[in-house]
Amino acid sequence: MPSDVLPEELDVLRQQYADESTKGWVSVQTKFNYAWGSVKSDNRVEVGEGVALLMDIYRTEPTRRRECLYFLAVGHYKLGNYPEAKRYNAMLLEKEPNNIQAQSLRQLIEAAVAKEGYVGMAIAGGAAAAAGILFAAFMGAKGRR
Repeated sequence: MPSDVLPEELDVLRQQYADESTKGWVSVQTKFNYAWGSVKSDNRVEVGEGVALLMDIYRTEPTRRRECLYFLAVGHYKLGNYPEAKRYNAMLLEKEPNNIQAQSLRQLIEAAVAKEGYVGMAIAGGAAAAAGILFAAFMGAKGRR
């Protein structure tokens, strides 16, 4: 999933957030804008920051929950946290079953989970083969004594 935000754009959103923070109050819209830009970044740390901000909005602003769901799902997907990505995306699809972005994201998540499963099976298969070779070598050496 490529970045949709330029570093310069994210810098503007970050600065607006910082400016409001120094005044002692950050508007929900500014926080959401910065979270949105951060989640769209290619930098994992920035994505994580965006997810944290979105979680804060989700917990404290019930009227903004629906708009947070998609970006929470995207953020968790980009961080490789597929169960959480799937959970937030499913919550959105429950509310908006015809949401094309969420449907596309569901396919990306499912493909990533399947790929991760195949990699896990390959690693487990390789470990089992290595253990078998070691066992055979041990038994062969034991038999020669």
